[in-house]
Amino acid sequence: MSTRPRRGGDRYRRPRKDPVRILAFEALRAVDERDAYANLVLPPLLRKAREKDPAQGGLDARDAALATELVYGTLRRQGTYDAIIAECVDRPLREVDPPVLDVLSLGAHQLLGTRIPQHAAVSATVELARVVLGDGRAKFVNAVLRRLTAHDLDGWLERVAPPYDEDPEEHLALRYAHPRWVVSALWDALGGGREEITALLAADNERPEVTLVARPGRATTEELHDAARATGEAVPGRWSPHAVRLAEGGEPGALEAVAEGRAGVQDEGSQLVALALAEAPVEGADARWLDVCAGPGGKAALLGALAAERGAALLAAEKQPHRARLVERALRGNPGPWAVVAADGTRPAWRPGSFDRVLVDVPCTGLGALRRRPEARWRRRPEDLAGFAPLQRALLRQALEAARVGGVVAYVTCSPHLAETRAVVDDVLRELAKEGATAAERLDARPLLPGVPDLGAGPDIQLWPHLHGTDAMYLALLRRTA
Repeated sequence: MSTRPRRGGDRYRRPRKDPVRILAFEALRAVDERDAYANLVLPPLLRKAREKDPAQGGLDARDAALATELVYGTLRRQGTYDAIIAECVDRPLREVDPPVLDVLSLGAHQLLGTRIPQHAAVSATVELARVVLGDGRAKFVNAVLRRLTAHDLDGWLERVAPPYDEDPEEHLALRYAHPRWVVSALWDALGGGREEITALLAADNERPEVTLVARPGRATTEELHDAARATGEAVPGRWSPHAVRLAEGGEPGALEAVAEGRAGVQDEGSQLVALALAEAPVEGADARWLDVCAGPGGKAALLGALAAERGAALLAAEKQPHRARLVERALRGNPGPWAVVAADGTRPAWRPGSFDRVLVDVPCTGLGALRRRPEARWRRRPEDLAGFAPLQRALLRQALEAARVGGVVAYVTCSPHLAETRAVVDDVLRELAKEGATAAERLDARPLLPGVPDLGAGPDIQLWPHLHGTDAMYLALLRRTA
């Protein structure tokens, strides 16, 4: 029975279960409760839902697209929505139960960040609240959402964000949904005025394209183009000769080359830093390459394929055994000699001075990948920088020790924060110069990426989402000299 008697003679109506919004809520709870990443949580939820019969809550492609937009859009603007919701509740947000706040945020995004009509957004969110929270808390959700309908997003921003002239960083933080400290750090790294930082913050809020890499000797961009016609449009990469960009809705896992590991999903920025290392001039032999922090294996697979074309061997090292297994899976089938070891790059398992090319892609805050991991902007804290700093410096020192004299080292981070980029390289080079045991010099990396514009004054390279359409990857190239 769908109804039952209630006091006063009213009939009780069971809440309507909306599989799209229930799935979006489940994804948000996983991100909140388990510190999971949406780009890891959402795909299996969508895959499971799409395998169901529509009559049993299964999703079609249009439903899956809406669920994806609800999850990523809500996470992306979480800080802004929190500030707006705080104006509509009668208690501090910390006193609102997290599941209730997730439902309210989903409703806020539908009302303020999509074209869903107001009445439909409110109705659907209240029905979701009845299903996942119960009728009592659904009344609270309904009351808050009714207050939210008083203004559109621009109207609310006029109320909650200070004028730019009074507080530029807080204004940008609320308008573009970045924590204030992140706005400040990005602005410092970027330089320039309001127009430049605004373009970067806006680009961080755009959904990135899915970019594939055709691993040399194993797949070609032509093959990926031809195969992608069955799953959606594909266009060449902007900068990497091995890149193919899929149109929205393209499913990379449906491509044979990706399923077989001959191609993979890899941001074009990650491809470019690997290509720069491979093209850097070395003095003497070029037979042994090392990837110090190789997990999960994307750069190692590309480097291994490039090394094989030259008859060189790649050693890929990864501290965590489960991530080392992912590296091995990525390299499986590569034509040239390669090996994977579970080893700590700060305590090397290899002989010093024995590699011609070394890649050290260090752990970092990930502020360069906020398009793909929007929740990271709210999860990171300024104090995280202090936690990463000693590890980053230790890994770079050991990478330089691993290179032979005349060999080159690529120091890479997926963060533009100055404390994780130039400051690390400057400090390590200064320390080594004082010690006198190992000497290294900076190389100008810009000529190694011909055709890529806006690479700055050098010698290091900083890529940007708004300028290059890539993650904000940083690259410093160093040659060991003594």
